[in-house]
Order: sequence, then C-alpha cells, then structure tokens
Amino acid sequence: MHSKGFEKTWEIIFLICSLLSVFSIIVICYFIFKNGVPFIAETGTAKFLMGTDWKPTASPASFGILPMIVGSVYVTIGSILVGVPIGVLTAVFMAFYCPDRLYKILKPAVNLMAGIPSIIYGFFGLMVFVPIVRGWWGGTGMTVFTASILLGIMILPTIIGLSESSLRSVPKSYYQGSIALGATHERSLMRVVVPAAKSGILAAIILGIGRSIGETMAVIMIAGNQPIVPESIKMGTRTMTANIVLEMAYATGAHREALIATGVVLFVFILLINLLFNVVKRRMK
Repeated sequence: MHSKGFEKTWEIIFLICSLLSVFSIIVICYFIFKNGVPFIAETGTAKFLMGTDWKPTASPASFGILPMIVGSVYVTIGSILVGVPIGVLTAVFMAFYCPDRLYKILKPAVNLMAGIPSIIYGFFGLMVFVPIVRGWWGGTGMTVFTASILLGIMILPTIIGLSESSLRSVPKSYYQGSIALGATHERSLMRVVVPAAKSGILAAIILGIGRSIGETMAVIMIAGNQPIVPESIKMGTRTMTANIVLEMAYATGAHREALIATGVVLFVFILLINLLFNVVKRRMK
C-alpha cells in the first residue's frame, strides 16, 4: 500500500514537470507571436521578409530583414557542410575504430567542447580564423566563410555525441550478419550499421542546425555584422540572432516590434527545418 502511494506521488511529480515544460513552450510562443505577428501584418509580409533595407532609426524607417535571413541561411549551410561530415565520421571512428586508450582522451575532449562558452569560441575565431582569412582574401577577415567554419566546429560535440550513441545502439547482430554474408568490416559499417542508425544521426543533425542557426555571440564577433545581402562567402554578414542582440538594448516602438517579429521568423525557420527532417526520415524508412 505504501509502495503504491509512493509510486502515485512520483507519477504526479512527473506529470507536473511535463505540464510545466509544455506550458513554458506555449507561453514563449504566445509572447513571440502576440508581439511579432501584428507588426508583420501591419508592415506587409513581403515587404518585411523580402525588403533589403534595414534602417530602423531613419525617417521614414525601413524594416527589411532579407539580408539577415540570407546571412543566417548562408552561415547555417556552411556550418552543416563543415560539421556534419566531420561529426558523423568522427562518431563512426569513436564507435568502431578508436582504441581504448585514445577513446579515454577523445571522449572527454568532445564533452569539454560542448561545455565551452560561445564567447570563448568567438575569441578563438577572432584570434585564429579571422587573421588567416584576412591573409587569404584581404579585407577584415570577418566573412560568411569564417563564421561557417567556426559554427561547424561548435556543432561538432552535438553531432558526435548523439551520432555515436545512435551507432552503439544498433544491435550487433546487424553487423555480425553482414560479416557472415561476406561483407568487409568497412562495408558492413557503412552499408548496414550507419543506415540502421539514421534516425539518431538525423536527430543529431537537426540539433546541430538548431545550435548553428541560433548561435549569437560567436557570430557577432567574427561575421562582420553588415546588414547587407552577402554576394559571396568572402563578404561579411549579419544573422537574425545577431541583429536582435545588437539592437534590442536600445530599440523602442516599431523598432522593438520589428526585432520581435524577426524572432517569429527565426522560430518558423526552425519549425520548418524540423518538419522537413521529419518528412525525410519517414521517406527513408
């Protein structure tokens, strides 16, 4: 009887925690959409999303966020091209090839990368990547390319950790059956084990993209922060998150509403990315 009461208490606690999590998400969505959607409707969706002029303090003011949208997309795609191949292949190495002695060093190092503050990554990019890129292409060295490389490094711990766990969760019978049929070790891994872990790997990629598109401090330090549409990876850019952080402190009135509306666009972007990957995952089954 006492045991049943104890279990019931914990069941209620778990339920309350779940409801608090859902309630928090609802409150966040309500606040963002309540303050952002009316401004988008008033300004005009096309004018707000496709406008190339961001001059919130001018008279008349211009609130076109296309430069920030393009900048966010460029930097995110660049980080995916850098981080996903390296992250997934590193996870395969750690799960199936890495010697025990090296694993004891490599695993804590990856975990440590996940705990490094983004401002430290920003300093690292400012002191290492920016001078290198400046030496290659001239200018300030604060470019889309620089930000993409740094963000690609920043998302590695997320992709490596989740991908490795997913690979290790695949039943060993898959690998053993492939070997028994005459496949090599490498072929068994890449053609049997890795595809079997694709759901976990896709989840890791989604979280990596979320980290990349939502990153702020490191991007502010090395991307250049010009509110213009970048025509190449050699140009600087400003992402949506950077724009919000840089201007929210002094924004008032319509300017503040425009920044909150930018948050709505960012939220929708992440939602669409999740929906897209869910569709891809279903088709891959």
